[in-house]
Amino acid sequence: MFTGIIEDLGVVKAISKEGTNIHFTIESKVSNELKIDQSISHNGVCLTVVQLPESNHHVVTAIEETLVKSNLSVLNVGDAVNLERCMQMNGRLDGHIVQGHVDQIGSIKNISVKDGSWFYDIEYDGSKTGNITVEKGSICVNGVSLTAFNSSKSGFTVAIIPFTHEHTCFKSFKIGSSVNLEFDILGKYIKSYMDQVSL
Repeated sequence: MFTGIIEDLGVVKAISKEGTNIHFTIESKVSNELKIDQSISHNGVCLTVVQLPESNHHVVTAIEETLVKSNLSVLNVGDAVNLERCMQMNGRLDGHIVQGHVDQIGSIKNISVKDGSWFYDIEYDGSKTGNITVEKGSICVNGVSLTAFNSSKSGFTVAIIPFTHEHTCFKSFKIGSSVNLEFDILGKYIKSYMDQVSL
């Protein structure tokens, strides 16, 4: 379980394939504090630490299902990744409840700057998945807990303050960049219930 508050911006140092799995070696400030078999979010994807090869490095493995449903498959050596360790039960929930289970991939449609903040218009195919956002509701984009507005059936907008822009991979996004989307768990349960009631 996560909160969507990014702890560090890691860097992909190596990528290797084993069958349909991909192993990512990540360098970060939090790697030294990790343990084998611990969960950590990479761009919003919950992955398990499988190796601690050297100081400031950790290795995680993504299976084919994860690669299909997230943008991890397009990562290259040198790319930045948003990192968050799992939440502590005695800590503050500063973002919102995030599972680390990406629902689908979205795409950056437009980027604009206004009054010192960055605005990202994000589109996604909600017709096949049934995923939705609500105005001023929570959305997790590449592991970052954000508030959605200009919400529609196929898109929404998020605003990024300078601190978040500087300390996450949002600063590297361009029009057309793919992003991992995890929709609000409470909204998903309510929608699932209403769909069953309407049958």
